[in-house]
Amino acid sequence: MNEQFFLPLFQAVDSTSLKKLRDNFYLLAIRYTVVRAQWNFISVEEKIETNDERTRLHNTLIDSLNILSRNMAKAGEETAWRKTLGDNRKVIGDFACYVVAWLGIRQR
Repeated sequence: MNEQFFLPLFQAVDSTSLKKLRDNFYLLAIRYTVVRAQWNFISVEEKIETNDERTRLHNTLIDSLNILSRNMAKAGEETAWRKTLGDNRKVIGDFACYVVAWLGIRQR
């Protein structure tokens, strides 16, 4: 996956009028991205200890995207981004990391 894939998805999410649901996803994406990045620095034992928590956070992140998409559809907003993103957990995690990178960069 690359920027050409993720950028239109991010733009669709970012442009929603449903600020509270969008921001909830953004905050979960930040939490998930931190956990995912820290995975590089923790021991095997720590990974075993924290894996269930990481999985729950990832599930919550996915749920927040689904809730956002459903509510965008109810509000008459475009939701093709959700189908394009798909259901692959790794791709959704990558999308969260991409979103967090953009959120950080645009606050310069």
